Amino acid sequence: MSQTIKVRKGLDIQLVGEATKSLINISPQTYASKPIDFIGVFPKVLVQAGDEVKAGTPLYFDKFREQILFTSPVSGKVKEIRRGEKRVLREIIIEAGKTNEYVDFGSADPHELSREQIIGKMVQSGVWPLLRQRPFSVIANPEDDPKAIVISTFDTSPLAPDYNFIMQGTEEAFKAGICALRRITSGKIFMNVLDGKSTCDEFLDPEHVLIHRFQGPHPTGNVSTQIAKLDPINKGEVIWYLRPQEVLMIGRLFLTGKYDASKIYALTGSMVKKPAYYKTIAGACITEMVKGNLHEGKSRFISGNVLTGTRIASDGYASFYDSQITVIPEGNYFEFFGWAMPGLNKFSFYTQFFSWMSPKKKFNLDTNFHGAERAFVMTGKYEKVFPFDIYPMQLIKAIMVEDIDLMENLGIYELDAEDFALIEFIDTSKIEIQSIVRDGLELLRKETT
Repeated sequence: MSQTIKVRKGLDIQLVGEATKSLINISPQTYASKPIDFIGVFPKVLVQAGDEVKAGTPLYFDKFREQILFTSPVSGKVKEIRRGEKRVLREIIIEAGKTNEYVDFGSADPHELSREQIIGKMVQSGVWPLLRQRPFSVIANPEDDPKAIVISTFDTSPLAPDYNFIMQGTEEAFKAGICALRRITSGKIFMNVLDGKSTCDEFLDPEHVLIHRFQGPHPTGNVSTQIAKLDPINKGEVIWYLRPQEVLMIGRLFLTGKYDASKIYALTGSMVKKPAYYKTIAGACITEMVKGNLHEGKSRFISGNVLTGTRIASDGYASFYDSQITVIPEGNYFEFFGWAMPGLNKFSFYTQFFSWMSPKKKFNLDTNFHGAERAFVMTGKYEKVFPFDIYPMQLIKAIMVEDIDLMENLGIYELDAEDFALIEFIDTSKIEIQSIVRDGLELLRKETT
């Protein structure tokens, strides 16, 4: 019997540009593997420009955890190895061949394999980085036995992809992925669905997977929100987590013996003429999605959603964990006395603008900050959108002064930077709070590992 959990605090941001339920197949010429997508990874490159690779060929590994391999999502030729400041590896660009060839890792039934054999296959093929852990949101440690694995099958962020649409016809691969996950932990498997709007739970045997239904505004879809309601993390505990398309990649590995990185992206945002879903391969160049499909004007391209996504170029590449590309207008302009206007077309959490009287209206927002950084003061508003039994302002200030003991006492192990995205959005001080929280988590990770 599934349980329904209601999350009351939060904020839904209604935006123009939701993807229509149409699927377009594309085959970009280039794809990228980006080490900067992985927290705490120091890559050691295994290939050179001009090398021929197959889907599943190792490209680099983590210097501090050499067993963690990162493999090519497609077959073809290594076109370029891009580095940033201090020669930090940023991207390995793969030029796809005419046909996609795969390294054969051997198909297998997870029921017939030991935990070590399953983990070995996942590590060797490059699907292991799909599994992340809390705290810190780093790649899971294969040597750990987590107290639970959490699969969030829905997303409540602005213009989020519809996983019900994405998951159509994937029952066999999804079951195989769940089976593999069950075999690598002695803990529980939590699969969390949106109440009344999910079909993923129809795939599974409830005796082996605990299904929970959630109701509420964003950030109900965030893993931290769900963990806090189901099985909060204490110091020294580890929970692994992943999204539905990541389960599918694991399942396809065991069904076919191949690292099949096929993925569906939702192209969203008010600058897109025809928002839709695109089926391609993980790490795809977005050029083919947006070419001839944008309204006139300067655009901001984001891998992910508008609250937590990463800015990329118009010919950039989707990040490893994202299933959404968002394109919105740039907001580089000054608005004289903008705060004094009625603001009927401006979204605001506060009641300064009259738009609060239209709660279901969809807005066309840009990237304008509408003000500069100001004094960081307590307003009492953070708690309205923060669904945790934690004092957010006090935790942020503890992070800023690097008080590790206070950070731990205030519950930082339960959280990630994305959980502060709404706080950052409504913050009148215009401070980059997510960056502060990420720095605090990194400080804690380095001190405790």
